[in-house]
Amino acid sequence: MIVGFIGLGAIGRPIAEHLASHTDAVVYDIRADALEPFRGKARLALSPSDVAARADVVFGCLSTLSAYRDAITDHQGIFGGKARVYVHLGTTGGDLARELESALAPHGIAMVDAPITGGTPRARAGTLTSMVSGPPEAIAQIMPLLMSYSARVVNLGPKVGAAQTMKVINNMLSAANLAVAAEGMVMGVKAGLDPKTMLEVINAGTGQNSATLTKIPDNILTRGFDYGGSLAISVKDLSAFMHEAEALDMHTPFGALVQQAYLDAAAEGVDGLDMTTVIQPMEKRAGVIVGG
Repeated sequence: MIVGFIGLGAIGRPIAEHLASHTDAVVYDIRADALEPFRGKARLALSPSDVAARADVVFGCLSTLSAYRDAITDHQGIFGGKARVYVHLGTTGGDLARELESALAPHGIAMVDAPITGGTPRARAGTLTSMVSGPPEAIAQIMPLLMSYSARVVNLGPKVGAAQTMKVINNMLSAANLAVAAEGMVMGVKAGLDPKTMLEVINAGTGQNSATLTKIPDNILTRGFDYGGSLAISVKDLSAFMHEAEALDMHTPFGALVQQAYLDAAAEGVDGLDMTTVIQPMEKRAGVIVGG
């Protein structure tokens, strides 16, 4: 089986590297420099349609909804090649997943909705958690590929879009952990507490979460702000969560508050930087620095 991969960003590149180490791969990214690390390790494609012409299965890992449409369904997309399965790795919400499924079906291409969670560090380690939904036979066909970069694969059923709903819920919770933990850390430092001592208490008690365990000690206290997920993508994911909630006629006040924290950070000039920079406007208002 030849595997195609479109989108070699912070998450896509390590996933593609794991796939290329397990099977023949053909890769593409709109940025020529993103292809260079794969020279000699995978076949380099000229376009998404070139990927689909050579691959049996195509993975897509892109940053925006428009990028997915451009690569997968517009300008010939992945139609007309030999690919018969498309694996949708990104966090886009269910509407786009179903839109792509409908566009691909007349061309005999099955779609597997397969977003991932774990962040860039676990992508590099090959220990991501994958959520999948879609045709059972297509999922069975690609399961060995999913396991090349995943420690766990959770099947959410045959309905494309179900995995997207699960992913936006997961990402809202992750973003909430970070925003609320950042606010607590800023408050503690403002009150004269040592941030490392605060984390010692929090991580030995009921307040621990993904932010206090990893993002704050590794990426904020060091002032590296280098977790690997961008603030802009966090804003996009939270918008997807709110859109899904509205479609379900759900009132999600806490989700709205979390979204506002990231929108505030973007409005204050740190948009496009690492998601951990969400703490910087809080520090500025409080007149303190957490770590450093």
